[in-house]
Amino acid sequence: MEWTSLNDLREKYLSFFESKGHLRLPSFSLVPNGDKSLLLINSGMAPMKKYFTGEVTPPRNRVTTCQKCIRTPDIEQVGKTARHGTFFEMLGNFSFGDYFKKEATAWAWEFCTKVLEMPVDKLYVTIYENDDEAFEIWTKQNGVDPSHIVRLGKEDNFWEHGSGPCGPCSEIYFDRGEKYGCGSPDCGPGCECDRYTEFWNNVFSQFNNDGNGNYTELKHKNIDTGMGLERLACIMQGVDNIFEVDTVQNTMKKISEIAGVHYHDDAKKDVSLRVITDHVRSSTFMIGDGVIPSNNGRGYVLRRLIRRACRHGRLLGVNEPFIYKVCDTVIKDNEVAYPELKDKAELIKRVILSEEESFGKTIDAGLALLDEYIANTQGTVFSGDDAFKLNDTFGFPLDLTKDVLEEKGMTVDEDRFNELLANQKATARAARKDAGADAWKGESVKIKAEKTEFVGYTDFECEAEILVLINSDGEQVEMLGTGEKGSVILDKTPFYATSGGQVADTGVIKLDGAEFIVEDTAKNADGVYIHSGVVASGVLSPGNKVTAEIDKNRRLAIMRNHTAAHLLQAALRETLGTHVEQAGQLVNENEVRFDFTHFNAMTDEEIATVENRVNEFILSAQKVEMMEMPIEEAKKMGAMMLFGEKYGDVVRVVKAGDFSTEFCGGTHVSNSGQLGLFKIVSEASVASGVRRITALTGTNVIAYLNKQENTVKAVASALKTSENDVTCRVEALLGESKEKDKEIQNLNAELTKLKSADMFSKPLDIDGLEVYTAKLDGASPDALRTMGDDIKAKSDNAVAVIAGVNSDKASIVAVCGKNAIAKGVKAGDLVRQVAALAGGGGGGRPDSAMAGAKDLSKLDDALSAVEEIVKSLIK
Repeated sequence: MEWTSLNDLREKYLSFFESKGHLRLPSFSLVPNGDKSLLLINSGMAPMKKYFTGEVTPPRNRVTTCQKCIRTPDIEQVGKTARHGTFFEMLGNFSFGDYFKKEATAWAWEFCTKVLEMPVDKLYVTIYENDDEAFEIWTKQNGVDPSHIVRLGKEDNFWEHGSGPCGPCSEIYFDRGEKYGCGSPDCGPGCECDRYTEFWNNVFSQFNNDGNGNYTELKHKNIDTGMGLERLACIMQGVDNIFEVDTVQNTMKKISEIAGVHYHDDAKKDVSLRVITDHVRSSTFMIGDGVIPSNNGRGYVLRRLIRRACRHGRLLGVNEPFIYKVCDTVIKDNEVAYPELKDKAELIKRVILSEEESFGKTIDAGLALLDEYIANTQGTVFSGDDAFKLNDTFGFPLDLTKDVLEEKGMTVDEDRFNELLANQKATARAARKDAGADAWKGESVKIKAEKTEFVGYTDFECEAEILVLINSDGEQVEMLGTGEKGSVILDKTPFYATSGGQVADTGVIKLDGAEFIVEDTAKNADGVYIHSGVVASGVLSPGNKVTAEIDKNRRLAIMRNHTAAHLLQAALRETLGTHVEQAGQLVNENEVRFDFTHFNAMTDEEIATVENRVNEFILSAQKVEMMEMPIEEAKKMGAMMLFGEKYGDVVRVVKAGDFSTEFCGGTHVSNSGQLGLFKIVSEASVASGVRRITALTGTNVIAYLNKQENTVKAVASALKTSENDVTCRVEALLGESKEKDKEIQNLNAELTKLKSADMFSKPLDIDGLEVYTAKLDGASPDALRTMGDDIKAKSDNAVAVIAGVNSDKASIVAVCGKNAIAKGVKAGDLVRQVAALAGGGGGGRPDSAMAGAKDLSKLDDALSAVEEIVKSLIK
């Protein structure tokens, strides 16, 4: 067999199965579409589960893919071994009720022995121990030597996941030779050593498990195969592990070049090189599929990967952002197979650079504090309280704390950490609650209805027939009467269902003597629209002929805001750069809320530019067109697609003049002039690298301006001035306030001096040092510093500890003169020890330091201990 590049292996595989009648599909996004069971796609078949279950009809019964995958359960092992990685590509050929064992095994064997020309004597096959059919096919049809077939048990060669489709597996192994073996006489396929490498797994999905261990034959049997591309490349390139495969090595070489180190020169540095290599590959692909760093979900996975890579960069001596530079290598090596990487190159690098810069501000301070905590830890278990403080107060993540501790042979008290984190998690979950979580109760009911005809793009009302009624308990019923809540399904509807960030229509469904108030509209996976609400009067029954009428004025306001969202994105990209991508939106009758990728707060000038640009287009009264077309034609038009969204062969495109062209299924105005006006009312951060603009259109702008005008009038009245002079009057009042604050501050300083003169008349003499202590009620931290500085200025031998009590807390200031510092008495050490006796902490410079005290009942005892603490510090 010949050395073959990873990219050529991918192409050979996909081309081979195309020749066998398979449809080549591009890799699905790493972000699962409509599958909440997965955070990220982790296998080749994961995006196609609904094809296997029959919920969705596949585009063809034979499909082949190379799927990008992320797996992070073993993230702590990445780098420590040459086996573990978080990103990989999975080659697969799939049959949905078409071919089965004979074809799957024959093609697998043909590809290995004919296309790749693997030596037959190096190949071994494993089958499920009871699968005699597979044994017959492998030996008699494919000609595999029976001595090269190994039967393995259910744990190894039977695929199932609870109830549902399942079946035996058959794997192909490559014998890499005795030098990789364990020396055991029983060594063979399935052994834990590195000699026999499993690279191809055929899953024969032929049974249904009822969940109780009862298996019945499936009428339509399926094939699900998987082969790790990097693992195959290891075999074809004769290298020991994935980090030595050509494209992966290119990435590592770039890191080595930046860090000035070489692979295999230093075992510890090799660990860091592997971590960074793997994590930069994962991060590049995740951002390319629309994942943005955050503190939850897949965004946290990405943030963790980038931060671990950052820290290992520090271990290699790279103390500045560098990962973003490595992205170019990853993109270049993969852009042919994954063109989205090239399209999103600027965004990928900007996101990673932003995260590196942000984390760089945290990591140095966090590591220094962690080292201090470790030095004060007795034993090998690190305090959960300290780990939580590092995480909560200083933003230093637990996984990095664990990494550092592991290098020192220590663990962390995670139970205590999780206990402290519990309330925060509960709050975060509440904040992240999906707006659709209180969804229609009947969504689990199997609705026997055809796909609803949606006429709402052009019509605000239509005649329709009631097909199904569902009560508030989710049960299908034959009648809904006055006052009853439930849902109505029609054969056609003008009501837009919540999707794409646009809220649902509301309105009425009526017939003679009955009226149903529609409060919400949803759409299920089969395209059936569910109108939820309450019967205001009369009785509804299936078969009723009704008039479905949306709230026209509300819809018009929603349409204005949705079109404004498109214009806003175009103006943002024009003003800020093409790295701007939609990261979420909410369009309702009141406002447009638009989230977008950007890495700095927008300036007032940038906001004004965007706002003016949108208004220019609105006032130009240009046509807004909605059209359906093949997706490839839409792409040629330059229509923007939404990250992570799955589109069909035919898509709907919204084109606003030459200014904006986007894929969109929402409702829009027909002319930009219908928006009236556009006003940005806020711009803020919602996550690292994600900003949010809230804006208004139409009559909402007028209402906003009226409110602002009324506010100015009220302020002018309160200040007893005219509206035009409000600014001048406020500035004058602020100037007067500052003068009074300064006067108060001076008076407090004089009072402090009087107090200090009285309280510090008799210092203790300790080895020639003049040691003062005092406790003052109501003294602010600034007053304490002033008092301490005055004492320190009077004598180089001065040492003072002064506590100021305000309400339920106390501040403590310590100062030391030059001679005191020379004798070993430093203010930072002194105040830290004093504060600790009162349940507090702090620190600072040798000459001046400050701390806080939480337990006021122990404050007097803490001050009484100053004498002994000073004595202990003197050298």
